[in-house]
Amino acid sequence: MKIPKYILPVIVLAQFCCTSLWFASNGVMNDLVLNFNLDTNALGHLTSAVQFGFILGTLLFAILTIADRFSPSKVFFTCALLGAIFNIGLIWGENNLVSILSIRFMTGFFLAGIYPVGMKIATDYFKKGLGKSLGFLVGALVLGTAFPHLAKDLTNTIPWKSVLFLTSSLAVVGGLIMLLFVSDGPYRKAGSRLDLSAFLEVFKNHKFRAAAFGYFGHMWELYAFWVFVPVILKLYAAAHVNTTLNISLWSFLIIGVGGLACVFSGFLAYAKGTKKIATASLLLSCICCLSSPLFLMNNSEAVFLGFLLFWGMVVVADSPLFSTLIAQNVKAEIKGTALTIVTCIGFLITIFSIELVTLLQNSTNQTFIFALLAIGPILGLLALYNKKNRKGTH
Repeated sequence: MKIPKYILPVIVLAQFCCTSLWFASNGVMNDLVLNFNLDTNALGHLTSAVQFGFILGTLLFAILTIADRFSPSKVFFTCALLGAIFNIGLIWGENNLVSILSIRFMTGFFLAGIYPVGMKIATDYFKKGLGKSLGFLVGALVLGTAFPHLAKDLTNTIPWKSVLFLTSSLAVVGGLIMLLFVSDGPYRKAGSRLDLSAFLEVFKNHKFRAAAFGYFGHMWELYAFWVFVPVILKLYAAAHVNTTLNISLWSFLIIGVGGLACVFSGFLAYAKGTKKIATASLLLSCICCLSSPLFLMNNSEAVFLGFLLFWGMVVVADSPLFSTLIAQNVKAEIKGTALTIVTCIGFLITIFSIELVTLLQNSTNQTFIFALLAIGPILGLLALYNKKNRKGTH
């Protein structure tokens, strides 16, 4: 069946617009701290609140098989609208830490109907070249995640609330274009009943498990790296007195370059093999984690920034590839549930890594704490290289 050419660009654009909600608070963190008298460690806690909301949302979506039983485009739109409403709640003048954490939690909850559901929609349209399609889709997620940092850099001369208005407006637009232009895909097989066992059944497949555990290792590193990119930049600038860095702009570039890496890895995987490229990317990001102290102590600003840009690419280049491997090794009628539950577990893992780094910030030498992010990639590589799985997933 011939797929209209506009489908993938619309899905990608919608994903970019809606996932800008994810780090909306991170882009204006300094303003939130000043206006609501928050602790300086609020960055990690607010991000964890989003992750926790996302986890609960994906868990409920998976158990209730929402993305398989209902039209994914309608689910996407509804969650985009509700996520935008909660995101704009951050501008309320009477906010405090509890209310802001609650708002970010609910934003994360509705992101559960955006990111994994967007992937589900893509898999309903594309079988051949799925890795390339998901490369564009995850690339959009990366750019959406990085966008608030750019918005903050561009809006330094106007009130910080404009960033929140912009990200909420983008989410509404993204939800609308998905609803209006993307109907149910030709490869969609709707689940006709509630199946509470579906989200556990998928792990019986050893090929699926290999991809899932590789993804889990990748997630231990990914969001902790993204959250603390501004911290890493500030840490380097503080240690090198002659260095002046535009933190917002460089945060956007370091995170955003991963979007291009996702697209490139999708094309590369099509030619060289999905598992092979995913493994290579995970290995390279592991090396970046372990070598991060050396670059933080390096006196060359160009070398340091080049290292972070490279890390920003390899840390996420494997993400669409793991999603591809997961989608390829599960029955079509529970594909949405499988993608959702694996995403749920992956984001649960991110809370532990984010909170671990947050805790260690005040108790040890910060130069060395980011090497701990290598724990996830190491375990993920071990899962991928398990003898039982070497020939299984490709």
